[in-house]
Amino acid sequence: MLQTRPATIRQIPDTPRCLGVLGGMGPMAGAQFALRLVQLTPAGCDQEHIPLALRNDPRIPDRSAALMAGGADPLPAMLEGIAALQVAGADCIAIPCNTAHLWFKQLREASKVPLFHIVDAVVQDLQRQGMRGLSVGVLGTPATLACGLYQNALKKAGHPVLVLEDDDFQDCVDAIALVKANEMPAAFTAVSRSIRKLLAAGARAIVLGCTELPLAVPHERRAEFDGVVLTDSIDALAKQVLSVFRPSLRLLDDDRHERIAP
Repeated sequence: MLQTRPATIRQIPDTPRCLGVLGGMGPMAGAQFALRLVQLTPAGCDQEHIPLALRNDPRIPDRSAALMAGGADPLPAMLEGIAALQVAGADCIAIPCNTAHLWFKQLREASKVPLFHIVDAVVQDLQRQGMRGLSVGVLGTPATLACGLYQNALKKAGHPVLVLEDDDFQDCVDAIALVKANEMPAAFTAVSRSIRKLLAAGARAIVLGCTELPLAVPHERRAEFDGVVLTDSIDALAKQVLSVFRPSLRLLDDDRHERIAP
């Protein structure tokens, strides 16, 4: 059975020591998550940052291809990565890949340490930004949207959900592929069309529900969307991690240049 909605993570240790990051899906997204975790931490010295073990292995088979086209099963490689992170000393694990969360149930059951859920993090981020009950447009991989990963969770939280159909969705697919090919300006052009179509349909916020999409829409260009709330699944996951590892601290929000509560 695929996991198609968030699940409550197991009990996090009172004082977690090391975060494991199952990356490589894609590799730039894993690296960006590690970077944003550092950038969002209000630290005054090295020792105030979070110890992190990053396994950024791009050999994991493509998740969308596995679900939509009969491609190789990525679960064994993901389970290998979870096990390796535990050996490396991780006592909780984050996975900066949205589509990978369609296997969340199997990963959680196989892990001896708790896993953060990226969809939980995004829903919390929308609430933090005052978006309760407002219409949300969702962008992501074809597999993520086809399996309802975000739609189910957002509807449960009270949000009307908008997604693009068929031909209108191709720009989003292209943007993800362009990020993986390190073609960032072209990726921004493509995903911008998708964002504006969702806004025209009535979305009040946009979920960048593939971890390539925050790379396609860099922070310095988000103001071009007239102040619309863009919920970045990389940043949302990083903030959820920080709320556990540093619960007494306030996080840094690069978009608004102010300190915000987790």
